[in-house]
Amino acid sequence: MTQSRVLTSLDDRGVLTVTLDDVDKRNVLSQALTAEFVEVLDRVDSDDAVRVVVLTNSGRIFCAGADLDERVASGGQPGPVDSLALFRRIQLSPKPWIGRIAGHAVAGGTGLAAALDISVSLTDIKYGFTEVRLGIAPAIMSAICLPKMRQGEARATFLRGALFDGAEAVRLGLITTAVDSIEELDTEVDAVVADILLGGPGALAATKDLFEQVPAMTPNNAIAWASVRSAELFGSDEAAEGMSAYLEKRPPSWTV
Repeated sequence: MTQSRVLTSLDDRGVLTVTLDDVDKRNVLSQALTAEFVEVLDRVDSDDAVRVVVLTNSGRIFCAGADLDERVASGGQPGPVDSLALFRRIQLSPKPWIGRIAGHAVAGGTGLAAALDISVSLTDIKYGFTEVRLGIAPAIMSAICLPKMRQGEARATFLRGALFDGAEAVRLGLITTAVDSIEELDTEVDAVVADILLGGPGALAATKDLFEQVPAMTPNNAIAWASVRSAELFGSDEAAEGMSAYLEKRPPSWTV
């Protein structure tokens, strides 16, 4: 029986913990791991019982990026689902994805951490765009990471290919927070999850959609679109429940 490379556990709050668990291969984005990851994404997007996802790792490596053995064997071609498509699925998911980065995240691992909605990392984790040192360019990473970075800093990190720690990854805008210990990591992730669970599921999905829609519009189009979208959201059943709960000084139904 094939051992799972992506483990999942759903708690009674609706928090799905997803653990990359291909330790022997440093949690690389192999075709096998990617296929399992896509199955998890399909479940997350369609299962109303899942409210929020926490992505973490087994072992010392969060994700070491592409499976170089597979790329060499395939003449450089990606598998059926390449890592960029995987990262975009996370960004487009209606559910919040939170990173608990407890291992090194280099090359594609940096891109995976950056693709998450909120990432909390250990400070001593190593990140980096090391592709140039392998004779390639961080092409896929550029699609995910460039929108989060200042151009001068992106040029320096992409061209130098040097590693940097979690604190620098925060400064560069790639991840959200870096802490010094596993205990602090768990405390911070728990705090993030607790905050998110206070939000309405529809409101959280709509909020993620803002990041997809608004930046691609001109200011005038964004204002027009946002006005219509706001009216739709204010008229929803979820908003009615949320506002009633606030006025009646009680928890809304989705937090019970």
